[in-house]
Amino acid sequence: MNSPQITLVGAYGSPYSIKMRAVLRYRHIAHRWIVRSSSQDRGLPEAPVAIIPVLVFHDEDGGYSEAMVDSSPQIMRLEDVYQGRSLLPTDPVVAFLDHVIEDYGDEWVTKMMYHYRWHHLYPDAIAKAGSMLPLMSNNQMDPDQHHQMKSFITDRQTNRAALVGSTEQNRPIIEESFTRLLRIMEKHLTDHQFLLGDRPGRGDFGIFGQFSQLCFWEPDSALIAASQSPRSIIWAYQVDDLSSHDVGGDQGWFTRQNLPTTFHDLLCEIGQTYAPFMVANDRAFAYEEEEVICSIQGAEYRQAPFSYQRKCLVWLRETFASLSSKDQESVRQLIEGTGCEVLVADERD
Repeated sequence: MNSPQITLVGAYGSPYSIKMRAVLRYRHIAHRWIVRSSSQDRGLPEAPVAIIPVLVFHDEDGGYSEAMVDSSPQIMRLEDVYQGRSLLPTDPVVAFLDHVIEDYGDEWVTKMMYHYRWHHLYPDAIAKAGSMLPLMSNNQMDPDQHHQMKSFITDRQTNRAALVGSTEQNRPIIEESFTRLLRIMEKHLTDHQFLLGDRPGRGDFGIFGQFSQLCFWEPDSALIAASQSPRSIIWAYQVDDLSSHDVGGDQGWFTRQNLPTTFHDLLCEIGQTYAPFMVANDRAFAYEEEEVICSIQGAEYRQAPFSYQRKCLVWLRETFASLSSKDQESVRQLIEGTGCEVLVADERD
């Protein structure tokens, strides 16, 4: 294990918290796991934004030096601080595509997770989440307080469903996207242990975070996953704790020359869902529009603009711009015809 230690503050029902816990386990980074609002959640530095997970760095004296949020920057910060068992493929072209997959997991697959947890057509899921989420911080919570917290969380989250796109109009888009992803994963995992070959990348953990809830927590989506892709469920169990997974130096990832057809299939799914949404969201902010409207798989998708997802697109394009001209051309060739082309082009030009 490396030192100094790190404290990760999160929650069992938070896909991004479980994502980062899995990253720390895989990378052999010594850490403490603390559940938000539990009795252990005391004396930690205040995070810049009141969200989880929070990654708290320790100083040499055992105190706390910094707290940061946002799983993608957290992963990159850990890459700067800790050596070995990296998540960044050595081929910069594959590393960029891996960045795309991670963001797809964080910003599109998360819609599936929220939908199957809080959409009104899934009352069993709503009841389960409403009952269990309050107990994460205190399993000995007073029954009256538990009842109050259950009502509060359920009302708040179901009322927010439309903000993340979980509406009746968007329901077929989100649910069909989940089914297609499972089928792609099932085919890919038949021949490959991870999305990038013999070792995981950022994309594995991005999708895993959402699958940790979709496959293990939400009852309806878990049944769909078991039917459509049992391999995805086992993969998610494995990614949760890869501390024993052997890696050889900088080897094990695909290169740009040997990407399998199933990887291309995943890029096509990303290009037909996440990509048009991200570009439309960016356009809505650019033109001060009140609604994101785009076509996904021939259907009209609508939701309110989301400022953080605009930032994600900026980061993605900055990463692409940092590639050499040769690597940029390789990326363009690999994503040609997938729909992902719009991610590396400014649609306002």
